[in-house]
Amino acid sequence: QVQLVESGGGLVQPGGSLRLSCAVSGRTISDEAMAWFRQGAGKEREFVAVISGSGNSIDYSDSVKGRFTISKDNARNTVYLQMNNLRPEDTAVYYCAVYYRGTYYREEAYYYWGQGTQVTVSS
Repeated sequence: QVQLVESGGGLVQPGGSLRLSCAVSGRTISDEAMAWFRQGAGKEREFVAVISGSGNSIDYSDSVKGRFTISKDNARNTVYLQMNNLRPEDTAVYYCAVYYRGTYYREEAYYYWGQGTQVTVSS
């Protein structure tokens, strides 16, 4: 049974930082590309960042490039998303997912998802 459990969300002021974690069981993340997506209230779920199994290939959405960093710890089977200089528009539920096939920035390419963690950026 595959499980993805996100944690680390919360309330933060604009300009602040948070680090999200995604602990994976039932899959070995060194063999898998992993991604973060987010969904704001009343919005569609959108791609945030992706990291390859080896960790050598990474990409970000334009809206977070330069502020967010995706990484992984294969020994812990955990993926991270370091979020700096947060903005109110980053407010969303953040999900991690295991890549299956297809276009990596589309949610249809992923077949295992976590339950999400809420990030709220507000003063």
